[in-house]
Amino acid sequence: MSFLREFRDFAMRGNVFDLAVAVVIGGAFGRIVTALVEGVVMPVTGVAVSGMDFSNLAIVLREADGEKEAVLLKYGMFIQSVVDFIIVAFVIFLAMRGMKALQRKKEEEAPAAPPEPSDEVKLLTEIRDALKSR
Repeated sequence: MSFLREFRDFAMRGNVFDLAVAVVIGGAFGRIVTALVEGVVMPVTGVAVSGMDFSNLAIVLREADGEKEAVLLKYGMFIQSVVDFIIVAFVIFLAMRGMKALQRKKEEEAPAAPPEPSDEVKLLTEIRDALKSR
């Protein structure tokens, strides 16, 4: 029973829920970026470099032989994955930069703590308190 209670406490922590939400949103965001790269970025890039289709770029390592399929080194898919990564990394960079800017703004808006009294003021306060207690 203790094991189940410990697991429940672990699963109910805020960090776990935050992480779960981040994973779900990250997965959905990854699919959006992949669709953007495959459907928009790579075709435009292909047109810019004289109509090249990056998804079909490959080097034949071994030709097809009867029942055996050809062995291909599909570097075009790798190029698309690199573009995916760069876009995701850039968006995460922008999000983190925005969050840091909001944190700085929040820290600037927070009222400054009153300055600590000087040693003389502390000493006078102690003397006053001592005289009151007599």
